[in-house]
Amino acid sequence: MDIIGIETTKQMEILQLVAAIMHIGNITFVESNNFAAIADERFLEFPAYLLGLKSSAIREKLTSRQMESKWGKQREQINVSLNVEQAEFTRDAWSKDLYIRLFQFLIASVNEGMKISSRLSGKPLSIGILDIYGFEIFDNNGFEQFCINFVNEKLQQIFIELTLKAEQEEYISEGILWTPIEYFNNKIVCDLFESRKPPGIMCILDDICSQIHAQNEGADGQFLIELNKYMSQNEHYQSGAQCFIIKHYAGTVLYNIDGFCEKNRDTLYKDLITLMQQSNRQFFKQLFPEIVSSSGKKPTSFSSKIRNQANDLVDSLSKCAPHYVRCIKPNDTKRSLEWDEKRVLHQVEYLGLKENIRVRRAGFAYRRVFHKFLYRYAILTPKTWPSYHGNPREGVEIICQTVNMDRDQYQMGRSKIFIKNPESLFLLEEMRERKYDSYARVIQKAFKKFTACKRHTKLKEDACKLFLNKKERRRYSINRNFIGDYIGIEYHPVLQALVGKKERIIFAATINKYDRRFKVSKIDFLITANKIVLIGRELEKKGLNKGKIIEVLKRQINFNDIDNIGLSPYQDNFIILNVHNSYTSLLETPLKTELINAINKRYYDRADGRILPLNFNTSHQIILKKTQFGGGSRIIKFSKNDNGSNSTQLFPKGKILFVYIGPGLSSNAKPTDERITMKGHYEKHKMFSLTHRTSSLSTQHVTTSNRVYPLINNNHTDINRNNGTTTHLQNAICRHPEKPKPPLKPRFLPLVEALYSYEAQDTDELSFLAGDKFELVNKDSSGWWQGRMKNRTGLFPGNYVREL
Repeated sequence: MDIIGIETTKQMEILQLVAAIMHIGNITFVESNNFAAIADERFLEFPAYLLGLKSSAIREKLTSRQMESKWGKQREQINVSLNVEQAEFTRDAWSKDLYIRLFQFLIASVNEGMKISSRLSGKPLSIGILDIYGFEIFDNNGFEQFCINFVNEKLQQIFIELTLKAEQEEYISEGILWTPIEYFNNKIVCDLFESRKPPGIMCILDDICSQIHAQNEGADGQFLIELNKYMSQNEHYQSGAQCFIIKHYAGTVLYNIDGFCEKNRDTLYKDLITLMQQSNRQFFKQLFPEIVSSSGKKPTSFSSKIRNQANDLVDSLSKCAPHYVRCIKPNDTKRSLEWDEKRVLHQVEYLGLKENIRVRRAGFAYRRVFHKFLYRYAILTPKTWPSYHGNPREGVEIICQTVNMDRDQYQMGRSKIFIKNPESLFLLEEMRERKYDSYARVIQKAFKKFTACKRHTKLKEDACKLFLNKKERRRYSINRNFIGDYIGIEYHPVLQALVGKKERIIFAATINKYDRRFKVSKIDFLITANKIVLIGRELEKKGLNKGKIIEVLKRQINFNDIDNIGLSPYQDNFIILNVHNSYTSLLETPLKTELINAINKRYYDRADGRILPLNFNTSHQIILKKTQFGGGSRIIKFSKNDNGSNSTQLFPKGKILFVYIGPGLSSNAKPTDERITMKGHYEKHKMFSLTHRTSSLSTQHVTTSNRVYPLINNNHTDINRNNGTTTHLQNAICRHPEKPKPPLKPRFLPLVEALYSYEAQDTDELSFLAGDKFELVNKDSSGWWQGRMKNRTGLFPGNYVREL
């Protein structure tokens, strides 16, 4: 009660009322001078205390009642003493009424606590479960079974109205070709119960109860006589000795009339209502809000309440969209693994399931008005998508023809389309989902490309700031795209194993490394989230791999151990990596901007927000690694080339390496200032794809064993070893590309013809229509073949085509 919002004081009053009802049942009566008297006055005290009444008032209302007589225009109040039978009836009616009103209050409180209004209409919204008693047929059926079976008849009637009858009437109104299905309409049985003209069983019962004035003797017999008088001609009624028989939709039921009139009476004298309104407890007064008048209104009965409540329930269900769950009892013994075939068949028949299944099987599983169907499935054809302004009926026809739906699977009504089998509807839904999936992939692809371009632009801007006004730039270095993986790590699992299987590699490239004699060797330079890794190659001298060149871990450097990175102020590609308490690595790569920016990002994260120290100078000292030849140091000096050559020339002289560099772009050069927007991104997409093929040499690559090296035509590296008289080209990345070989003659592939249409479900699949012809590239035993259509290669199911 706390959850539904009932106050604590009111909760106590509810419990007091329940206790009072139980104590009222202890009040008994004895006969005194032919009238009723309280057997023991003490049993009045506790109900009086709980209800806030006086004991004398309770005694008066239980043993007498006030009647009103009318003579012409004059009215007279008369106090009538009750006999024992009438007093007991008054006591029981009072107790039942208290219980009913309390129950109704609790139901109203629960409904109020769960009430939720619609945001738009303000009407209450609800999802309800109606669980009712099943149809009852016992050996001895009385008034209770009569009322329960009446409610089942009403619910069966609305079931027929909402399913069988409404279904067939809709087909007729829409002009659908349809063979009517015969079914039993139980409205005639409901009229037998509740009809007023001619009077039904409930009306006759109420008339008898209103005439007996609390006298039970002979009332049931009189009721049976009246039934036989009015119902003898009804085919669903049959009379018997002290009983009557009704032919329900669920079967024939024999009702014993004993106690019908007594159980039907629901009279609560006005004196008892007045008594409860005298209570000193406000809650009890609220349960009896009636205005007691002297009008001769006919008292209510239990059957009339059942009839009204059943009709209200039917009205409520008619406003909803009900779904039915039919429960079948396999046996009457409530035991597992027992199956009574006759019992089950009987239930299937009286529940109307056979007729319902016949209607559903012969009918259409799905129906929808034209404009709603068009709105949902217009995406399936370009004739109706993205906009359609024609007749909705014609639009629906276009959709059905486009998906190749068989004509016998649907019919067009006056305002709706009717689809027969669920499989056809599932086909529409699946094709709709595929369309949305393909559009979602296009949007996702465009957005990912846009965000990647935006991210890379920001990355290049950050990298440029590291060298701004400090180092001259090469012509194609500023606007070059950052790829990150120039090796192809996915094709070199050995490199990933040397770094660590769980290490995420951010940058990977093959670069030049200079030793103590300034000799060049190739190493793989990898940057992960935690460290820098240098991997070289050595000839295996023993073991299974003897004579083979294998990858060897040369060096690992934590970001915190980096002292600084040395660079020249010119446009060369040298990097001097100085490590704290360790030797220096002299490296050379045209990817220096991207490499240093990647190190700077990780250094910032690992070094508590410190900026990577960059030392721009024309002279740098290199600390050598201590080996059997000793340690020591070397000097590298950078100078501008006086002869104006663009190539980089190296002259080793003892422990000093002289590097001469040609002039480059100004140190304040920046990347092209282009704001990345979605609109600009799409406007330049076609132009970019065209210029990408014929643009500067910075976008050309040489690929060797999945390693990608950008070609640098304006910056050759020459090493002069014999007093400058002989020049050796040491760097493989400076080679000019060879003349391309002439293309091979095209190989003609076999053709296939599509037997059915197919919509691609993934990016690596082909879409085609029935009748399309295209090339067959490869046949696989799995059933998925590879084909080529309009310069696009993809997979498709082999059983959808035939070879030509």
